[in-house]
Amino acid sequence: MVTERLTRAIGGPVARVMPFVGRGYTPARRMIVELADGSTVFAKQGVNEYTAGELRREHENYLRLHGSFMPRLRGWDDDGGLEPILVLEDLSGAHWPPPWRLDQVRKVLDTITAIAEQPVPDDMPALMVEWVGGGWNAVAEDPEPFLSLGMCTDRWLDRALPALTAAAESARLKGHSVLHLDVRSDNLCFSGDRTVLVDWNHACLANPEIDRAFFLPSMHAEGGPAPEEVATIDPAMVAVVAGFFACRAGLPPVPDAPGVRPIQRKQLEVALPWAIRALGLGA
Repeated sequence: MVTERLTRAIGGPVARVMPFVGRGYTPARRMIVELADGSTVFAKQGVNEYTAGELRREHENYLRLHGSFMPRLRGWDDDGGLEPILVLEDLSGAHWPPPWRLDQVRKVLDTITAIAEQPVPDDMPALMVEWVGGGWNAVAEDPEPFLSLGMCTDRWLDRALPALTAAAESARLKGHSVLHLDVRSDNLCFSGDRTVLVDWNHACLANPEIDRAFFLPSMHAEGGPAPEEVATIDPAMVAVVAGFFACRAGLPPVPDAPGVRPIQRKQLEVALPWAIRALGLGA
C-alpha cells in the first residue's frame, strides 16, 4: 500500500522503500525511497492526528516558499486521514552538524537572513507571540517545574524573575519577515554550497532575530562557539529564549516525542547563563 501511494506521490515507479531511523522527535514514519532509475528521495508519513497536521502545514509551506535553503519538493499524497505522505529530496548524504565550524555557524546566520528577505506570502500565518514570549510569566505562575531542574535556587529566582519577565515582555517579537522557527542542528544540513533547513511546519511571520537567537544555544550546546562570539542579540530576546525553555524543560515528557524535554533542558543550560550575562543578573 505505501509503495502504491509513494508511486502516486512521486509520479513514477518505486523500486524499494527503506526505513530511515535517526533524526526527528515525533513518531512520523521516515523512509528513503529508491526509484526505478537508482536515485533516491526522502519521505515522511503521518501516523496520528498530530503528525498528519504537521505534515500538511509543512507541505503548504513548500508551496508558499522557494529558495535554495529548502529541500526540493518531490511529491505529495494526502489520504484525507492520518497518513499523508510528503516526499522531498534525499539529503541523507549531506553534512549534518555537529561538529560545528565557525564558517558553518556564519552560513546558518546568513541563511536566516536570506529566509527573512523572501517575498511574504499572503496567507503566511503570524507568530503566536505569547507561545514564544510568555515563558517567564509561566514560570512565575508555576515555578516548580523550572526549579526541579536544579539550575538555580528559589531565592535566586525570586530576585531575578522580575528582571527576566520585564526584559522578555519588552522584546520585539512581531514582524513581517519569514521565519523557519525551529533552527537547530537536527533541522539543518550543508549540501554542497547550500545551507538547507528541513521541517518547515512552524514557519511564520515575525522578527527574524527570533531565529538567530534560538539557534545559538543549541549550536553552543553541541560544541560550537558561545552566542556572544558569533552574533549580537538584543538582551530582551535572550530573555525570551531562556524563558521559552525554562517553562518547558521541567514538564513531564511529551507522550509522542520523549526526546523533546531533554533537548529543551540542554538548550536551557546554555540560554539561562546567556540571559544572566546579557542582563547582568549575576550568579
